[in-house]
Amino acid sequence: MKILINGYCGHMGREVARLAADGFCGCTAAFGADVNAPAGDPVCARDLKDARTDVDVVVDFSHHTCTAALLDFCTTHGLPLVLATTGQTPEERAMIRAAADRIPLFFAANYSVGIALLIRLAVQTAKALPDAEIEIIEQHHDRKLDAPSGTALAIADAIRTVRPDAENNLGRSGTGKRTKSEIGIHAVRMGNTVGTHEVIIGTGSQTITLKHEAHDRALFAEGALSAAAFLCDTAGGKPGLYGMEDMLGKTD
Repeated sequence: MKILINGYCGHMGREVARLAADGFCGCTAAFGADVNAPAGDPVCARDLKDARTDVDVVVDFSHHTCTAALLDFCTTHGLPLVLATTGQTPEERAMIRAAADRIPLFFAANYSVGIALLIRLAVQTAKALPDAEIEIIEQHHDRKLDAPSGTALAIADAIRTVRPDAENNLGRSGTGKRTKSEIGIHAVRMGNTVGTHEVIIGTGSQTITLKHEAHDRALFAEGALSAAAFLCDTAGGKPGLYGMEDMLGKTD
């Protein structure tokens, strides 16, 4: 499996390239595109339009503002895409859905298998305790640009599949009582925290706390390459919008 990494020179891009060089998930070669690439780099192009197209799949760890150019590149060349960047605007999300009609596209707010399991458990708990109050706390390093994290929002979105009347309350402030229907979401930014997500579900008589801590960014690179292999093998080149549930297997 030959891959093209968009955002090759970033922290995550370098981690993906390292794993690819070790042959993770059957990788045989990794090329890149990044505005910060050295001039004349034979492996990494400075402009995506000049990047290698003789690859099997594209893995993106860049910035959401690259969404339009990235989708145009992949649909033009018929390349499957693993989109591992968060913070997309509603307009960019609409572009992603449209592109999935033309190419296999894997899109997840978080590429950790542990987070996927956390989401499953949060949904099951929220369903079993329909009157419980729910709060989500996420922590990341001080360089993260979007808040709350895409993962925290994804957890809340998943909970709303069993709590359709729930509404997000981002970074609660001001005066007024907490409503029963709200899902409080709080963002903490400090130091080099890789990523921690905590879901607190309480009824007044009991509290269930679900927590996932990422200790090394390698887990996200591993997940993205696993998703790339899924698109190339299991999805078989079939256009569609895929996610962690598809890769892990859906449950009732």
